[in-house]
Amino acid sequence: MDPLHVTTSRHNGTLTVSVSGELDIATTELLRSHLLDLLQEAGHGGRAKVTLVIEVSRLSFIDAAGLGILVSVQNHALRQRTPLRIAGVPPRMRRLLRITGLDAHLT
Repeated sequence: MDPLHVTTSRHNGTLTVSVSGELDIATTELLRSHLLDLLQEAGHGGRAKVTLVIEVSRLSFIDAAGLGILVSVQNHALRQRTPLRIAGVPPRMRRLLRITGLDAHLT
């Protein structure tokens, strides 16, 4: 089991969250709460537009709970008009997103 690691960097109006390890039912709450905190911060950014990027190239595993969190956070970002992108999607995850039809919504 590869623990989930989350790091955040800020550069020119972009918040990049790098995620590595396993995103599953045991680790989703950590990521969800971190991303929602960042979205709240972005929503209070005033006139400066903030983009949230979730970089997932180092994810070794994602299950349905992990996908659910990404969809939930995407919906939250849409409601508050904060651009959100998923970057660095590995081939296995890209296939999973395509099979579930989430590729059109998350990448």
